[in-house]
Order: sequence, then structure tokens, then C-alpha cells
Amino acid sequence: MIRRSVLVVLAVVAVVLGSVVASTPAGSSQFPGSNGKFAFYSDRDDSNGEIYSANADGSGITRLTNNAAADDYPAWSPDGTKIAFMSKRDGNYEIYVMNADGSNQSRLTNNTARDLVPAWSPDGTKIAFLTERNSNNSNGQIYVMNADGTNQTNISSNAFADGVPSWSPDGTKILFQTDRDGNYEIYVMNADGSNQSRLTNNASLDLDPSWSPDGTKIVFQTIRDGNREIYVMNADGSNQTRLTNNASNDMTPSWSPDGTKIEFTRFGSAGGSIWVMNADGSNPTAIISDLFDNEDASWQSLPIPTSTSTTSTTSTTSTSTTSAAPVAPAFTG
Repeated sequence: MIRRSVLVVLAVVAVVLGSVVASTPAGSSQFPGSNGKFAFYSDRDDSNGEIYSANADGSGITRLTNNAAADDYPAWSPDGTKIAFMSKRDGNYEIYVMNADGSNQSRLTNNTARDLVPAWSPDGTKIAFLTERNSNNSNGQIYVMNADGTNQTNISSNAFADGVPSWSPDGTKILFQTDRDGNYEIYVMNADGSNQSRLTNNASLDLDPSWSPDGTKIVFQTIRDGNREIYVMNADGSNQTRLTNNASNDMTPSWSPDGTKIEFTRFGSAGGSIWVMNADGSNPTAIISDLFDNEDASWQSLPIPTSTSTTSTTSTTSTSTTSAAPVAPAFTG
């Protein structure tokens, strides 16, 4: 079973020993919408772990996957109708997709190496992911494929460990973490893999980048303060600011679809719990916290209802109507 907390520890060991080990937290960018449900990993029903959904306040926990292998790292599609995830049900980790209610689970990748940590493009037509197929499991590369699994293409393409893709809201760039400078830092590249450039630069590990829905900010995890805390920076890497400050390890942050909040996993003695705070770090609140290990959350983006105002030609009364029909994504990639 691959746990995100274990993978990050392995990344630290890799730096110390000079090995190249990929850390594989998830990240996902969605077009601006209203905040829907969480999808997350939990071991509440079996030790391998399954994918669940819950309302934004932590209520209504519902199991979505059910098999004897590990299912993990859910990522909502931008329109909120599907969830990509990784599963070991076929002997090694592959990327799968299912409907939001857990139905129609289908395999997208199929090879002898591990495929991990999917992230949707903002227009929903592509999925970026981490794969070890080019490195005999010694490091990872970032691939992009069509949403149906076709045209799998290596875009980061180098000898180091790259992972944790997160698309910019306009679909033109992808954030990722890489150890090419001796320890993990956050980089950005064009969506075709060109123009790879460094955003963070310090002696500790910077991991788990996630782009804000408006494209102006990046939230990430760092151990520069001695334990794992959540930071935010501008999209160009400037103004790196600490948001959390406690003795627990805060990891794997991502933005709410409306950009007002940040969810993250806080690891304590009992395992992981899912927390939400305001985008400035204020009001951190435990949303899913119990005796089980809960982590790797992804926040569903729901269409913002469209409002129209109609005025009768025979009356001065104005009638406002609201339609719940899905609206098109704000960005087409």
C-alpha cells in the first residue's frame, strides 16, 4: 500500500542517501465553481483503503470503491461528474476513472510499472499523472494522456524524479515537484513539457504544489521549519508565506473550487485527518477526523447556477429565475 506520508519520508531518505525515490502526493486544478463534496482515502472498512465521498462539512460519508486491493488519490474532473484515481487491483498501480457515485470503474493505463496520482486538465480532456515506466521504478516522470487513456506522452522527460502534477487554471502550464537540484523543489513547465523553470529554492523539501483557481497563487507543503507545514506563494514563486504552524505534520494541500479555502491532511498519532482553513490560513477546522486514517482529499467543483432576470412587458414586476444546468468551464485549455 502506498501512503502519501510514507512516500514523502522516502523522498527524504532518497535525498540523504543519494537515491532517487519519487514522492507521489496528489494535486488537482479545477475551473472556478462552487464547493461540492470531498473525495478521499480512508481505511475505515479495510486495511488496504478505499475511496469515499463526503459532504463539505464531513457528513454523509459514502464508500465509492470496494475491492481487496488499494484504491487511493482521487481527483475530481473539472465538471464534478467523474473521479480519476489509482488502484492496485490489477497487481500494480494503474490509473482508473469512475462516475461520481462510484459506478462504471474503468482502467485507463496498463503497463508493468506503477502509474500514480492523476490530475485533470481544466477543460477535462486530459489527465496528467506520475509514472515509473521509464525508470525501472527508480524515479518518476510526468505523463499526459487523453481522458479516455489514449495518447500517453512523457512531458517532463529527464533523469530525475518528477511528480505531483497540477494544471494552471487556463491549462497552459503544469506545476510539479522534482529532485533535480539535489532535494525536492517546485517547478513549473508549459503543458507540453517545455520551459521547465524553478519556483522554490531552499535546503529542505518543497512538495505537493496546487494552483489556486484564479491562477495567482500556489499552495504547497514544506519542511523548511523542521516539520511539515503549509505555505502559499505567488504564481511566480515570490512572497512565500507560512499558513500553518503546529507540531503535527500538515501535508497535501489543495484549493477549494471557489478559491476561498484550502484543504489539507494533518497527521497525528492516530493517522491522518482532513482539515479546511481559509485561504489566509485562519480558522483551521477538522472536517473528517476519527479513529481511522483519512487523507488525500480532492474537492469537487460544482457548476455555479446561472441567474437570469426577465421583465414582463405588461407588468412592472421583475422575476428572477435560477437554473441549475451546468455551465461551461471558464477555461478551455
